[in-house]
Amino acid sequence: MTGYLEKENMEINITDKTKIRKITKWIIGVVTACILIYLAIRHLDMIVVGISWLVGITFPILLGIVMALVLNVPMRPIEKHLHIKKEKAKRPLAIVLSLVLVLGIFTGIAFLVIPEIVDTIRLVAQIVMSGIDQAASWEQTIDFSRLPFGEYLQQIDIDWMQLKDDLEQWTISQRNVLFQQAAGAVSSVASGFMNFFIGLVFSIYVLANKEKLKRQTLRLICVWLPQRFGSALVHVVSVCNRSFRNFIAGQATEAVILGMLCTIGMLILRLPYAPMIGALVGVTALIPIVGAFIGTIVGAFLILTVSPFKAFIFVIFLIILQQLEGNLIYPKVMGARINLPAIWVFAAVTIGGNLAGPVGMLLGVPAASAAYELLKEATIKREI
Repeated sequence: MTGYLEKENMEINITDKTKIRKITKWIIGVVTACILIYLAIRHLDMIVVGISWLVGITFPILLGIVMALVLNVPMRPIEKHLHIKKEKAKRPLAIVLSLVLVLGIFTGIAFLVIPEIVDTIRLVAQIVMSGIDQAASWEQTIDFSRLPFGEYLQQIDIDWMQLKDDLEQWTISQRNVLFQQAAGAVSSVASGFMNFFIGLVFSIYVLANKEKLKRQTLRLICVWLPQRFGSALVHVVSVCNRSFRNFIAGQATEAVILGMLCTIGMLILRLPYAPMIGALVGVTALIPIVGAFIGTIVGAFLILTVSPFKAFIFVIFLIILQQLEGNLIYPKVMGARINLPAIWVFAAVTIGGNLAGPVGMLLGVPAASAAYELLKEATIKREI
């Protein structure tokens, strides 16, 4: 009986020591976290500088990872449906076809849109200058006494020639500023091209060896990280990858549908620049929410030089098309891919745009979708 009691007391002591050890670790962890948070807040400027420096030196690699994620979306179905005799040639051919597809779309849109925008700006400048000349001639020939409020209009004194000279001088000064900025940006362009080339090469390497890199990464996580933390990290990365892939695939499908409908509608309404504006609307639709406004503004500006009435018709048509697309097509295409409420889509686009411009707008939605899904999973687990 005495031995049994001693054994039971020993088990109780062991249990108490285990609880004390866990509580001690928890207290040490909380104190350490508080100290680290305090130091981070106090030296926030140094941390920001350090992060900026780290992002700067690793930017080509980060760009390559993003490019690999984007190129992997079309590469997967292309590789799946390629039927060639040499299996070793399937992956390189799929990578080349994905590169040609993605780069070809954006390059083609740029060559279509940019020259037209430049010509439109030049035409608008000519219209403004000729309008000033016409207003000056009207001021000399028109009889204000026959017009309503003519006596008030006659009192308005505008030196139209001086206004024209001021506009010409301002245009020349802005052109000189642009030339100076362009000359100063040559080094930046060269650096950006080099980063893009390095990132492209790195993305090709990642795509060519993605299964091997995945195995190596999982091996490192299993060896160097605690099992619980490693499993959680793998799950988070898997959710982020799935959200990004589904978003890009769904957004690209939706953009193609919107661009085709816009082109067909403009051809039916006999609006100018139908293929070009349809392609532009499709590309800008890749940016959630904001892209629709960009495509509408640029398209209306191009049509305005041909006919203001047709520009007005285009704006009305595109508003109706976007309403149909947003209420019928978009939910069908994206509903099964990304489960994210509209308010959080808007918040993700806003925050992403403020942080990283158009790229942030594009990446903000899949990031928010992944965070939303992970938070939902964590909340369900805590409720059980």
